[in-house]
Amino acid sequence: MTGRRVRGWWEEYRDILSPGALDLAELEHHSTAMRIASVIHMPGLLQTADHARALFLDVFPPLSPPEVEHRVSYRVKRQAVLYGEQPIPLSTVVHEAALRMGVGGPAVARAQYKHLIEMSTRENISVRVIPFGAGTFPGSGQPIVYFCASAPQLDTVQLDTDHGSEFLDSHAHLVKYRTILGRLDSCALSPAKSRDLIVRIERET
Repeated sequence: MTGRRVRGWWEEYRDILSPGALDLAELEHHSTAMRIASVIHMPGLLQTADHARALFLDVFPPLSPPEVEHRVSYRVKRQAVLYGEQPIPLSTVVHEAALRMGVGGPAVARAQYKHLIEMSTRENISVRVIPFGAGTFPGSGQPIVYFCASAPQLDTVQLDTDHGSEFLDSHAHLVKYRTILGRLDSCALSPAKSRDLIVRIERET
C-alpha cells in the first residue's frame, strides 16, 4: 500500500518483533482510514496497556518479561495514529463476546471498558457492538483490519492467524472483505446503543 518502505519509529523494534508486526505500524501510519472487525479480542488500537499485557502473558510459547513489555510498549505507541492534529478515522465493530472475555480480571476489564467508552466519544472513532442475540454474521470470526489508502486499489487487508499476520491486497480480496465488513456493520448496534451496552457491561463487572 505504501509503495516503498520508509524509516519510522517502529524501526527501533526491528530486532525485537517480527516483520509482520512492524508492517502493521507502517500501514497504520500511511492509512487514510481504518476499519476493524473483531469477535473475540479487543482491537489492539483500543486496548489499555494492562489489557495488552494480560494477553501477551498468556501466549504460547511463553514470552519472557522483557518480551512482554516490548510488545506492550509497541502496541501502545501504535495508538498514536488516533491522536494528534490529523488523527486517522477508525471504524470498529466488536462482538459482545469480546467485551465479556474479562481479560486480566475484573479490575483490568473495568479499566478497559472505561477506556473503550472514552475512545468511542472521540470524533474520529466509531465503536459499534454486535450483541448476543443478533444471530449469525458473515465471516469465520477471524479479526479483520482494513487499511484504506489514497486510492481503493491500494488498500490492504490484514488477517490474524495462528502463524502471524497475513496481508492481502488483490482486487478480489479487497472486494470480499469490504463486503464482509459492510454486512458486519449491518449486524451491529448504533454507536449510541453500543456505548450504552458497554456501560452496562462495565457496571456488571
